[in-house]
Amino acid sequence: MMMVQSVAIIVAGGSGKRMSYHIPKQYLLLDGIPILGRTLIKFEKASSVGRIVLVVPKDDMDYVRDEITDKYRIFKVKHIQAGGETRQDSVRNGLEMVDDRDDVIVIHDGVRPFLSEKLIDLSIQEAARSGAVIPVIPLKNTVKIVDEDGIIRETPGRHNLRLAQTPQAFKREIILEAYKSAYKEGFYGTDDASLVECMGGSVKTIPGSHDNIKITTPEDLALGELLLKKIGSGR
Repeated sequence: MMMVQSVAIIVAGGSGKRMSYHIPKQYLLLDGIPILGRTLIKFEKASSVGRIVLVVPKDDMDYVRDEITDKYRIFKVKHIQAGGETRQDSVRNGLEMVDDRDDVIVIHDGVRPFLSEKLIDLSIQEAARSGAVIPVIPLKNTVKIVDEDGIIRETPGRHNLRLAQTPQAFKREIILEAYKSAYKEGFYGTDDASLVECMGGSVKTIPGSHDNIKITTPEDLALGELLLKKIGSGR
């Protein structure tokens, strides 16, 4: 295994509007531990991650430091950055803390706590080889393309369709150039890989996991509780 210096940017800037709770979803508890805390613990344990840049809402920075990173002994968090208006803006703020010692930058959603350390390590190693990599899973259901009136216009085949997940990992120079190019062109993508694609870059895919859910709704939270029972709550 090649030696790679990496930094993880964990983005947790959401307000939790879809969750309908009085606190942002990243701070909701899963068996007594905040969702964000569980995510950070995975990166703390991952041997391939050298340090963490955590991006949260500006007003939450002190709370996150006191109640999550310090409380759960997340020593790899070296910077806590204020988030931006969109997820893309938040990642850009996190990228400001990257420097020349970082070979690979791995970017992950703070509300995906069920990723494995193996997936983190594999993403980083593959990015060091190929430049850009994301985990994906195949679709289980048929997809329909509809128009503005709700009329089906196309039913694409599922064989080459995938659902994108995080962590998404990139060589430092590739993701920095992708973000620079995106803002120059006024392009906002739905994930980090789309910015690399927009500038003509190639992104490799690796197998993700159906357990690697993004917790954004009450239904997701309930599923998370079931996943904890399946895999063990642990730290």
